[in-house]
Amino acid sequence: MDPVRNPYAPGAGQRPPELAGRDRELRQFEIVLERVARGRPERSMVLTGLRGVGKTVLLNTFKSMAMQRLWGTGKIEARPDQSIRRPVAAALHMAIRELAPRHRAPERIEHVLSVLKAFALRDPGKGAANWTPAIDVPAARGRADSGDLEIDLTELFVDAASVATDLGVGIALFIDEMQDVRPPDISALCAACHELSQSGGPLIVVGAGLPHLPTLLSASKSYSERLFRYTRIDRLDREAADQALIAPAAREGVEFTPGALDALYEAADGYPYFVQAYGKVVWDYAPKSPITADDVAVAAPEAEEELAVGFFGSRYERATPAERDYMRAMARLGDDPVPTAAVAEVLGRKPSSLSPARDSLIKKGLIYSAERGLVGFTVPHFGRFLRAQPV
Repeated sequence: MDPVRNPYAPGAGQRPPELAGRDRELRQFEIVLERVARGRPERSMVLTGLRGVGKTVLLNTFKSMAMQRLWGTGKIEARPDQSIRRPVAAALHMAIRELAPRHRAPERIEHVLSVLKAFALRDPGKGAANWTPAIDVPAARGRADSGDLEIDLTELFVDAASVATDLGVGIALFIDEMQDVRPPDISALCAACHELSQSGGPLIVVGAGLPHLPTLLSASKSYSERLFRYTRIDRLDREAADQALIAPAAREGVEFTPGALDALYEAADGYPYFVQAYGKVVWDYAPKSPITADDVAVAAPEAEEELAVGFFGSRYERATPAERDYMRAMARLGDDPVPTAAVAEVLGRKPSSLSPARDSLIKKGLIYSAERGLVGFTVPHFGRFLRAQPV
């Protein structure tokens, strides 16, 4: 069939043509937006799940929903080697710029921008001494400039929220890869959100990260368990996975046979990224509509090869030989999270001697600590990929 008309879109954070199976999460965020705008108490949100389940897609969709309600919005992607001070300043600058044209008191906007500038200038990162934020007002003194991120972030959030209050809307700060926020910064972020939850300021943080993110938040502040609304994003059920394939094809006048849908669900296992990846390749291979199980059988090896190179292989290549040994041992034990002691037993090593490899893999985002003593792959089907590789 015509590849130009191919509707499927496998990509990092790329919205699929049909956002199937996420109605519950969209309704939840709709309620959060409405409650915050009405001055009702509401918690910030955290989305968790493996890679490829659509967390970033949902985060971007939430951002669009907030913008449609005329909220101020900003988004950052956390990095383990970077303080969140400068990225948060840039994101909130964007949010204030979205609100400023509707605000009737320019001096209020200038005050918040001056606080933003003071906050950003306290960035301790490399090259910060020669960097000036693109905010055309003098930096404030005595507000969000103490150098203590917890104090400064709290003051910044409170002042930014006050501008949204004037307009009867809110501000939403979206943080992708939230598990990569450094521990001191996570603690400061929780403290600032806690202050806002007590004062009722209309600013919320919406984070997305790997499954162990709630554990990291809880370790930073004990009250974080009550501070955020946690939503686990998982694979699609059969009905939603079929809908993700059928609806885009129908708009192009193309159908799938029941056998084709059976084969595609077995191959993709309901993971949204895999649904798009297999759908795209099968479309290109199929000679005509309806797409059949035979078309899937012919195209599946090509889809698997693309995933092996781009989705799995690119991650595998980032690991050192010792780290690859560790992951292969995990794969031998299965696809679910496995005990670290069992990994050591497979390798014939003491668990303590494997700590450097395990910790490095966690920092690289290849595995996560599901709970104390357990580790799992951050990428679905990664164990299957490793078991197929030559030793």
